[in-house]
Amino acid sequence: MFNRLRQDIRVVMERDPAAKSAWEVVLCYPGFHAILMYRLAHRFYRWGWFVTARFISHVARFLTGIEIHPGAKIGEGLFIDHGSGVVIGETAEIGNNVTIYQGVTLGGTGKEKGKRHPTIGDNVVVSVGAKVLGSFPVGDNTKIGAGSVVLKAIPPNSTVVGVPGKVVARNGQKLSRSEDEGIDLRHDLLPDPVAEMILCLQKKIDMLEKRIMQMEENNSLPVETVCEDGTIKCGEGCFFVKQGEG
Repeated sequence: MFNRLRQDIRVVMERDPAAKSAWEVVLCYPGFHAILMYRLAHRFYRWGWFVTARFISHVARFLTGIEIHPGAKIGEGLFIDHGSGVVIGETAEIGNNVTIYQGVTLGGTGKEKGKRHPTIGDNVVVSVGAKVLGSFPVGDNTKIGAGSVVLKAIPPNSTVVGVPGKVVARNGQKLSRSEDEGIDLRHDLLPDPVAEMILCLQKKIDMLEKRIMQMEENNSLPVETVCEDGTIKCGEGCFFVKQGEG
């Protein structure tokens, strides 16, 4: 028991540079408190004391702002940073050394029975406000970007961003457009596919503008003029009907 407490404190000290001492972690970290109360509730849940387990989790939510269903299965080394608004469902499974930031939901998509929440692998980082909804696995060493909504299985060593969440990098390499299919906490350095698309469009526009300018300089574009009778003359003898007709 005391070894596990020391391990939980060490996890917070390693992953949160704001933590100055073990006493600060013990007294002031709601994620730490929520995990301790979850373990107590989970024990009662396994004994079949479901109401007692849910009451303990309810008190934990009131005190910490973090809701962990006592039926969830959580491995070693979970770190919930800040934690307000975190929700972990009944059949969710979380591996070892996972980091979860505030506003994260590990939830289901309906009222089906049985396994209905995600299975999170080892060394996964789930960033601020991300939602992982459904019964599917998220592979080891994956990073889920802030605000992402993940609705399908994610392979290991992936980076996921967007709504719905898409894999934009795997094994540290960006994926090509045809491939739309270690614990690194720098979740602020994720790719931005929307910004990349805008940049791509801007480059195409610049290229087209240069081509048009070159064609104008070489007099290769037809020059349109409007005659007195309202017809349009294009080049040397290419005439059109009056404006507004046909």
